[in-house]
Amino acid sequence: MKKVLFLFLLIPFCLFGEDFIIAGAANMQFALDELSKEYTKESGKTFKTVISSSGKLTAQIQNGAPFSIFLSADMDFPQTLYSSGHAVAAPRVYAKGTIVLWTMGNWKLKDFPSILSSDKLKSVAVANPDTAPYGKEAVRILEYYKLYDKVKSKLAYAESISQVNQYVLSSSADIGFTAKSVVTSLEMKDKGQWIEIESKAYKPIEQGMVILKYGLDNHPEECKSFYNFLFSDKAKSILKKYGYIVDEL
Repeated sequence: MKKVLFLFLLIPFCLFGEDFIIAGAANMQFALDELSKEYTKESGKTFKTVISSSGKLTAQIQNGAPFSIFLSADMDFPQTLYSSGHAVAAPRVYAKGTIVLWTMGNWKLKDFPSILSSDKLKSVAVANPDTAPYGKEAVRILEYYKLYDKVKSKLAYAESISQVNQYVLSSSADIGFTAKSVVTSLEMKDKGQWIEIESKAYKPIEQGMVILKYGLDNHPEECKSFYNFLFSDKAKSILKKYGYIVDEL
């Protein structure tokens, strides 16, 4: 599988030709790597991915991006695409995401409310709440713990979860809210320390999948094949390994 990270809205879509492309929210980056390998093993088919925030991917789809399937970090963005005719059916939940607080520092994370409000902590990375569902729920977490007013001047807003990860890994930010699927990946599991945020502090992150009109028109067999694969026991076991909740779907 080849991956492309779009940094801008205006992109040369023609470069992708007739490729079967899956647009994935940034929290799915590492899980999609493994899903791709298993999908190809089972079906003999391959796909490329575009990874970005759900909001930016939605805007790209609305502007003609040749994506076949969209794996969002929420249900709202794919529902918008269905309502506008860009998706062929209403979104279906494929996983529920989990938020963690992650750092390369030596902070005692069990007392993270005190750490976040401490003068010693200078910056907190958060994905843009307008375009990234994980960022929206990170803000909700701060509000739940009555920390937002104390922390808002420290917030370092990132384009997506991917950029949050870059901020944390480089220590450009002292700490950051990211997806559990990131810190449990093979690439990141031994880097820094993290703590899972209790689920009552934010709304369940139901992640929705839609087949896009472009996909149905140009790659119908591949779309059907991947759609069925994503809801298979094998795919669910992979998603669970990355910290997603799938049993309750």
